[in-house]
Amino acid sequence: MEKSKIQMLYDASHALFSQKELPTFQQIHYVKDLLDKIEAIDVGIDDLGMCDSPVSDASGDNSKGLLCGKSFSEITYIHIHECDNFSMGVFCLPAGKVFPLHDHPEMTVLSKLLYGSAYVKAYDWIALDCSGTQTGLGGKVVDEVMKAPHEPSILFPRSGGNIHSFTALTPCAILDVLSPPYSEDFGRPSTYFSDIPIPSLHGYAILEEKPMPSDLVVRGAPYIGPPIVPANEYQF
Repeated sequence: MEKSKIQMLYDASHALFSQKELPTFQQIHYVKDLLDKIEAIDVGIDDLGMCDSPVSDASGDNSKGLLCGKSFSEITYIHIHECDNFSMGVFCLPAGKVFPLHDHPEMTVLSKLLYGSAYVKAYDWIALDCSGTQTGLGGKVVDEVMKAPHEPSILFPRSGGNIHSFTALTPCAILDVLSPPYSEDFGRPSTYFSDIPIPSLHGYAILEEKPMPSDLVVRGAPYIGPPIVPANEYQF
């Protein structure tokens, strides 16, 4: 039986991020290519607006049993998989919602905008102070409107835009593969930031750690896409 696209992504991610060696450029881009092939329907989401409730019950083959991406009223996370080495999930954002500036400590992250459009802003650290909080100079590496279909992005612990934010211009969804996943126990919490542009240095800003915004609401929704079968034998 032919594997689903999300199963192929899981298999390759499992092989890549479970190995003891550091991933190679070619291996990461192989996973990126698999991610690029995935569409909303491949993770159980109807992005065509054929339903008017968060879970579609329309009779059409392409919408029955799918989550209705355009009906979410809050930022919603669809958990697909998580283990010690990596996690997979989808953030669905209603138009106008903002996922504020946040980091990915010691992580490699591959992301794909599945549908819709979003304004994306991202920084990398240029210099950190030693005050005990994460404050310092950041250099802006992304400042653009992304519209699906869009090439997947890759960010690394110290490059590629590790600290980023999303503003949904239309209903949109982002599929993420994170390695390793967030973990308070292992010193990988999600930290939020404010950015203060420096007028005399175009493209640079002071980034200051701040508490999680009180108005940030993230709901959960079930993953109802193709089931993932654990794979232990996939090799590059």
